Formats: sequence, C-alpha cells, structure tokens
Amino acid sequence: MKERNQSLDALRGFAILTMILSGSVAFGGVLPAWMYHAQVPPPLHKFNPSIPGITWVDLVFPFFLFSMGAAIPLSLLKLQKTNATFIKVFWVAARRYLLLTFFAFFSYHMRAWVIAENPTLIHYLLSVLGFVLICFQFYQYKGEKRKTLFVVLKIMAFAAAFLLLYLLPFNKGKGFQFDKIDIIILVLANMAFFGTITWWLTKTKPFLRIGLLAFVAAIFLGAKEAGSWNEMFFNYSPLPWVYKFYYLKYLFIILPGTIAGKWLIKYSAEKENELKLPGAKPLPAHSSFLLITTLAFVLIITNVALLFGRYMELNVGVTVGILAALYYRLKTHAPFNNLLKQFFNCGTFLLLLGLFFEAFEGGIKKDPSTYSYYFVTTGLAFFMLIGFYGLQAGKTGAIISNYLALNGRNPMVAYVAGNLLLTPLLHVTGAIQIFDAMNGNAWTGFVKGVLFTGIVSLITLFFTKRKWLWKT
Repeated sequence: MKERNQSLDALRGFAILTMILSGSVAFGGVLPAWMYHAQVPPPLHKFNPSIPGITWVDLVFPFFLFSMGAAIPLSLLKLQKTNATFIKVFWVAARRYLLLTFFAFFSYHMRAWVIAENPTLIHYLLSVLGFVLICFQFYQYKGEKRKTLFVVLKIMAFAAAFLLLYLLPFNKGKGFQFDKIDIIILVLANMAFFGTITWWLTKTKPFLRIGLLAFVAAIFLGAKEAGSWNEMFFNYSPLPWVYKFYYLKYLFIILPGTIAGKWLIKYSAEKENELKLPGAKPLPAHSSFLLITTLAFVLIITNVALLFGRYMELNVGVTVGILAALYYRLKTHAPFNNLLKQFFNCGTFLLLLGLFFEAFEGGIKKDPSTYSYYFVTTGLAFFMLIGFYGLQAGKTGAIISNYLALNGRNPMVAYVAGNLLLTPLLHVTGAIQIFDAMNGNAWTGFVKGVLFTGIVSLITLFFTKRKWLWKT
C-alpha cells in the first residue's frame, strides 16, 4: 500500500498556498478586514485580542496542523509493520524535531531583512544562498549511485549554515539570537515530536489518546491560578526558545488528525473501496459527489462568514441544516460511505462542540486561541477532507486536487521559496517595484498576492515533479 493520499496532500497544499497568499496580499487598509487574521484588522494591523471571530486566514494554520497529524500514522506505517521499538520511534521523532527546529532558526535568520536592517544586493544574494543550502540539507536522495556524494553535500551545507550564523551580523550587528526564530515552524516541530510520541504510545487506544487532551486542558485552566503546581508545570521549560508547554495547545488539532490518518490507512487497504487510495485516477463523475463537495465547502464558508460577522444563532441553525443535508446524501450514496461517514461524524461532533464553546473565553479567536477555535477548525478540517474526496469525482475537480496535492507533497519548499528566493530575486531584478505598485487598490492588492503565490507554487511544482523533495 502506498503511503501518500491524494486528498490529504491536497489539504496540505491548500493550507500552504493560502498561508503564502495571506501574507503576500496588500496590507494597510486596501482590502477588507476578512482578508486578514480577525484579531489583526486593517488599516494598522495591530493585534487586538478583544476582537472575536475568525476569517479564512485563521483556518490556514489549523488545516496544516490537521494534515500533519493525519500524516503521522502514514509516515510511521513501516515502523509499525516491522514492530519497531519505542526507542526507534523516539529517535525518528527527536530527529525530526531537531531538524525542524534548525529549519525554523536558519530560514528565519537568512531572510535579507533579518541579516540587515536595510538590505542591499549582497544581503539578497545571501538569502538565495540560504535557500540553496536548505535544499541540500533537506533533499532526500533516493538512489544508491551517488549516495555518498549527497551525504557529503548535506554535511557541507549544514557546516556552511553554522558558519554563516556565526559570521553574519544580524539584528543591527547583534549577531544571531536564539529567541529569533520562525514561530510557525517551531510550533510544527513541537507538534511533530509530541504528536508522534503520543500516537505511537496510544496507537491501539484512540480513546486514551483523545482522553489525554482533558489533562492538557486541565493544565491550561489550572495554570491561571497563581502559585498552583499547574502554573509551575506550565511555565517550566529547560530551553524556552525551543519548547513551551503553551505550544501543546495545538495537540487539540494534531491528535484528532491522527485518527483521520488511521482511518485513511484502514480504507486504503480495502480492495473493495471504489476509490482506491491514493486515487491516481478521477472517480466517475456523479452528481452525489458534486453535492457532497458543495455542501462540505458551503459549510466551511458559512461558518467562517457568520462567525466573523457574529451571527451566532443564525450560524448554529444554518450549520445544523447543512449537516442534515450532508448526512442524508452520505447515507444514500454508496461509494466511500463508511470512510466519509466517519469523517462526517467526527467533524460534526467537533464543529458543534466548538460552536457550543463559542461564548467561552470571549468568543472564538485564533490569538489568544480558544477551545472553540480548536474544535471548530478541526471539525472544519474533516469537512475539507470530505470536500477534496468529492472533488476528485469530476475531471476538473481532479485537476484542481492534483495541483494542490503536488504542492502539498513539498511544503518546506513552498514555505521558504517566497522569503529566501522569490523576494530576493524581485529586489535584485527591480521587479519588486511592479509588485509594490499594486498596493494601491483592493483588486490589484489581491492580484499581487495571487501572482506571488502562483510563482511560489510554480517553484514548488518544479521541485516536486523532479522528485526533489525536502524531508525531515
């Protein structure tokens, strides 16, 4: 059985591309508030934790986390089949944690505007050099003929990276600093480690795995009491710049994702499944799949729009109505019935739980993240997977799904290509002036983001189609 899944890759690709899009559109009040994080509204984009609600931008990170969680059982499938020891799995998790932490540290420091306050040509070229070094650090060579050569190149790339971190000025001449790091990648590193260890220890006990979240919640809630042991445990960290208990809040997204991954393995192994996983060929066109996809996507869009607009009662009523229609369609449609019903059941439970929690902690928020946010976004991630499965039923949908999946198979390339390759090249060539000129109005400000994201996507596809995959 193959370890890749088209719909899961598509979800990851969707998340990484929308993440790039959200950071490359025009800022400063040109676009409406729903084009940015709800708690960082235009025109000043100053963080305001009192604003409740979510936007599409607030779905990007949890969708990526969910796909990471779902990929954990798939990535460890070979170890599970060979009855690997816990020590072996711990090493795999620890190695990934260390590599992702280094990736977060080095990729952040090699941005031209971090190297120098006012970057010049040499600083932009150093960013490009950083991209090249990361390529050799994380490219996984599968052949045997030049294996030794690529091992040597990998070692040399890491050595050159450490040398640059030691020699370059950074931060107005202060040099590199351990607390200057890409927080998104650092959180992913922590989730990869703790998610992997937790899944392995509870791989045959999913209820225990989910039950552990109650204890995580207890620590968070108890830590609010000054002087409690919960507060001491919450604040303790041997290395605060790489680990904080605070990051473990995202286990509320990662661990449900591992359950989805286990279901993907189960159903991909069943020969009678009409859509063989991963689906290289589109499903026969069927109106039921079209309706399933439409209902799933409408459910997501509706919740984002009404939660952002604060139409709480209306949102609950509309959500229940869409869920009822989707349940009826899944019940009466045979292909994928069991798999999609499991996604539906889990997604429905989490989404409704999140909506019932919505009033708690001042309303749903990404920052500071609330329990409603974890449950709602994880529930919507299940429905996004349902939508992508249905999308594969038609020819056009399969093309879209495949395009997103190709990006999703190489997310590390996509993540740094913008900051370390495209942006420096735009400055070196002077093309950045064209992009800057597009900040004047809403339409061109949005097109700017689409163009930037599109070019990053093409770079990612270039690497993926040549099987230049970056892995940890």
